[in-house]
Amino acid sequence: MNSVLGRRSRFLAATTATAGLLLVAGCSSDDGGSTTVKGVKLVKAGQLTTCTHLPYPPFQSEIDGKVQGFDVSLIDLVAKDLGVKQEFIDTPFENFKTGAFLNSGECDLAAAGMTITDERKKNVDFSDPYFDATQAVLVDKKSGITSFADLKGKKVGTQAQTTGEDYATSHGLDPVSFESSDAVLNGLRTGQVQAVIIDYPVVQGWLKDKANADAFEVADNINTGEQYGFSVKKGNTALVDAINKALTDAKADGTYKTLYEKWIGPYDESASSASPSASVSPSPSDSAASTPSDSATPTDAASASVSASAS
Repeated sequence: MNSVLGRRSRFLAATTATAGLLLVAGCSSDDGGSTTVKGVKLVKAGQLTTCTHLPYPPFQSEIDGKVQGFDVSLIDLVAKDLGVKQEFIDTPFENFKTGAFLNSGECDLAAAGMTITDERKKNVDFSDPYFDATQAVLVDKKSGITSFADLKGKKVGTQAQTTGEDYATSHGLDPVSFESSDAVLNGLRTGQVQAVIIDYPVVQGWLKDKANADAFEVADNINTGEQYGFSVKKGNTALVDAINKALTDAKADGTYKTLYEKWIGPYDESASSASPSASVSPSPSDSAASTPSDSATPTDAASASVSASAS
């Protein structure tokens, strides 16, 4: 695949209740523009800087000029607790594996639908898991493919540097790598590949579009035991604690459930579980899966974003 290292990073603001707040009481500023808020050192005063990789709906994508999604909504809660606003840097997904932008001080944290793995833990520290994920095998309804086992000898698409790609290669497939989730889905839609292996929540959003649902279907779900987490620079325990507190509070007061249903779908413990037919055991992986504010119909808007960008 073509490297995405040349993608220009850009800042995109997410609106929070404290969007106009640049300095808060109890903050101390450090040289170089950084600041410490409630014991958390931030790389830039007045903001929580998040590295992400766009687009990856329903977790993060640009809708109506703003970065929105499930990850965005959860980190907005952290920013609100700190009394700052969330800002974004769109960066190649490879950076999340190494923690490069965290170590260089360009971002406070990374949020990109990223799987927690032991290999990644060598380079970054993770928050508590906030989402259980499975991989979906998505196919054209006319393909005749009904399970993961049917993929042998077929042209299969995956997103580069992801656990889905690792899973495919470790189970004997030679997948075609695409740069982003929308490129993977476009590859299936245009016939470049016969099937794709990609995170199930992404498929859920894509199939909300009737034209997609009429032509494509999930042939199988693969329970790889993946959990998503937000990452920070190693040793940044204060920020990990702040993220974990926001997640705990959100689950306790119902906010997490509300956001889950807003961006992903019905909140059901089995919603992201693999089907009984998916008995393939997970493989070791050192990569992770990579693609709010409030819009009128955010889930549908996120789906539209995928379709529109996958032309």
